Amino acid sequence: MMTYNMVKKLFSFSLFFFCLYGFAQNYSIQGKIIDQNKAPIPYANVVLKTSTDSLFIKGTSTNEMGLFEIENVNIENYILEVSYIGYSKHVTRIEVKNDLTLSEIILVEDVEELEGVTVTAKRPTVKRLVDRVVFNVENSTLSNNNVLDVLKNTPGVIVNDGSISIKNSTPTIYINDRRVHLSSSEVQQLLEGTSASNLKSIEVITNPPAKYDAEGGAVLNIVTSKKIIAGYNGSVFGNFKQGSVFPKYSFGTSHFFRTKKLNTYINYSISPRKEFRGYDEFVNFIDLEQTTSSWKTKFGLNSKTSNHNINANIEYELDKNNSLGFSTSMMISPREKTRYHSSAITEVFNNMKVLDSTFITDNISVDEKFNLAFGLDYIHKFKKNGEKLLFNAHYTDFDFSSFQNVDTDYLFPDESLIRSNQFQTFSSQAIKIYTGQVDYVLPSYGSGMFEAGVKIANINSKNILTQYSFKNGIKEQDFQNSDTFLYKETNYAAYLSYSKEWDSWNLKLGLRNELTRVEGNSLSNSTVNDTKYLKFFPTLYISNKLNDQNLLYINYSKRIYRPRYEQLNPFKYFLNDNTFITGDPNLKPQIDNQFILGYTFNQDYTFELYYRHENNPFLQYFYQDNGRNLLVYQYTNTDESVSYGLDFTTYVPLNRFWNLYFLSSIFHYKTNFNPIESNLVSFEGKQWSLYAEINNYFTLLKDKSLSIDVSFNYLSPTNDGPTDSSFVSSLDINLKKTFWQNKATFSLGVLDIFNTRNFNATTKYLNQDIFTKFQLENRLFVFGFNYKIGNLKLKNNKKSIDLLERDRLSKGN
Repeated sequence: MMTYNMVKKLFSFSLFFFCLYGFAQNYSIQGKIIDQNKAPIPYANVVLKTSTDSLFIKGTSTNEMGLFEIENVNIENYILEVSYIGYSKHVTRIEVKNDLTLSEIILVEDVEELEGVTVTAKRPTVKRLVDRVVFNVENSTLSNNNVLDVLKNTPGVIVNDGSISIKNSTPTIYINDRRVHLSSSEVQQLLEGTSASNLKSIEVITNPPAKYDAEGGAVLNIVTSKKIIAGYNGSVFGNFKQGSVFPKYSFGTSHFFRTKKLNTYINYSISPRKEFRGYDEFVNFIDLEQTTSSWKTKFGLNSKTSNHNINANIEYELDKNNSLGFSTSMMISPREKTRYHSSAITEVFNNMKVLDSTFITDNISVDEKFNLAFGLDYIHKFKKNGEKLLFNAHYTDFDFSSFQNVDTDYLFPDESLIRSNQFQTFSSQAIKIYTGQVDYVLPSYGSGMFEAGVKIANINSKNILTQYSFKNGIKEQDFQNSDTFLYKETNYAAYLSYSKEWDSWNLKLGLRNELTRVEGNSLSNSTVNDTKYLKFFPTLYISNKLNDQNLLYINYSKRIYRPRYEQLNPFKYFLNDNTFITGDPNLKPQIDNQFILGYTFNQDYTFELYYRHENNPFLQYFYQDNGRNLLVYQYTNTDESVSYGLDFTTYVPLNRFWNLYFLSSIFHYKTNFNPIESNLVSFEGKQWSLYAEINNYFTLLKDKSLSIDVSFNYLSPTNDGPTDSSFVSSLDINLKKTFWQNKATFSLGVLDIFNTRNFNATTKYLNQDIFTKFQLENRLFVFGFNYKIGNLKLKNNKKSIDLLERDRLSKGN
């Protein structure tokens, strides 16, 4: 039951919207917390206690520059305690007679001796800030893994079947506040090939502040360590996965080198792999409420890819206030290593359920992709502590080409040939992206932070599709299904952000403004779309620490999802004679508004109520054209979607060797849509669903060199507009062992032990009747290794230069 004091504080929380500052101003204590390398320590706890009996008076945390301020302090003698995970506690006595500015406080790493081996391993911790959750993993047992493994252990983050999600949406991935814009599978390959030994923390930002681009939903910021000493270190790594059909590999190497002024990093990885994806599909074609024919299709796709990833960064410190950096990120998929071969057997039954005919489709395609990005950074630090100006210029050159050959044989029931059909498709896409950005940061001793910035981005895309048909063995261009699509986009953005901490309150607010112009031109049918729009994106975060065990917070943000290039492209890309994919050049951007009300108890147990409204959401809509017996994948806007739910999370150590993470989410999702084939009727899809995940992390042996992770997740049936999907679940077990004083790590595990990640999808309304049963390679035997070389105490400041616009590269999604 809530006490009288808690009721008073809840009441003051509501009054906060009308009054920002309290009364009874006395004196303040200011200071800065740094480590032994003079690097600032953000989010350290600073507590003020009585000098006689050490009773708690007030407390705060340092900001990103290591600065803190405790206000409204009476004249008295006090004890000041400073603590941070992995460092020894600093305790000092102070006397307050007036405003007090302390000299820099240095925290010393807490080192433990184990049988002659020096280690600093600790449990990962979770810290909630006003606008994000910080999962600290530096020097923890998780640092022996790769970054993707750490994400699987991060509270609120779900990694499953080639996707990363937060609150039922795909997050934007950042590294050191720089956007990584690759496809979902490419991002996972990049993170899987990156060691976590230099990882500091994972920041889960459900409602991103104004500093981040308004494009996209939640943000996942991967922060690497900034504490650097001179020297060299590196690693070689790799993993092997055996599925039910094909093996998959990935391996690579990373190298770091640091001198007094020069810091370099380079990473190379390659992931040769074969994949199998299959499904059984059942379609009833309906006319006037009568089934005219039924199709039963068995589909299988074998793919072979071999992506090469190169990431490099060079930073040079011109002097103590100025530094210059150059970065590059490259992903290359060579033509000779990228091949897709699919086969489909479709049996056609008449309205009497009697086999009428069969057609067999053989589809072979080869692709080639070059995704090259380059960035230049300049940072100027002013003499005032923490004030700085940042400049960034970026260029991306994306080039994709594909050749496809499709052969289809039509057979009578006795398997004699009716006819054959062949067509070929040549497609290409060239994209140029230019961006420039300036950011200004001004921290203050009053635990405040002011940020501002401007950005301009220009995108030019040329898409060509040429299709050929064969008549009597003669190749002819099919002009009806050939086209050139030109796309231009220019975006101007500016933002302001301010944050403030005092007593038990925490405030952060911001406003981002983006002016966008989009031009799309389809040359074959002279369709031109020229759109300009100005949007404002406000953000607000407020939290109140009711007492040592209770925290209440609320936040709001407005976001935008702009259509990707292939979603706007009106090409009809045929997978076979009867199935094609097409876009819509008139797609509208999706605008989201999200509210979160949260409560945290004892720092370990968090409850969140959330509400999200999506205006003009777009999706790839799969429907059947009953008049022409065609199956169409078409991008389109729906009217609106609304989701709301209650989430509960906890990440707690049960004992010295067992950590437990548990997440449950009960949510309702509703979508209103007008069917493409019948604009006169509006439909509503809705579903209550449950997602639950429980992860057990065991750290064994005296030197903590053996870890066992056991996890289980479950997602009940879901709805997405016209389609209902069945439940999925998975049980995973993974073992890791380190050797040779933490230089080598070997892992062994099984994913989806009971093979329960496969699911069914059903679309049934009006004259739509489609049922699909998926068969994927989810159950995998996994083996991995990582070997470190060089100075193992060296930390890197690896960062990514990729920007927002690269996420929308066609064929990269």
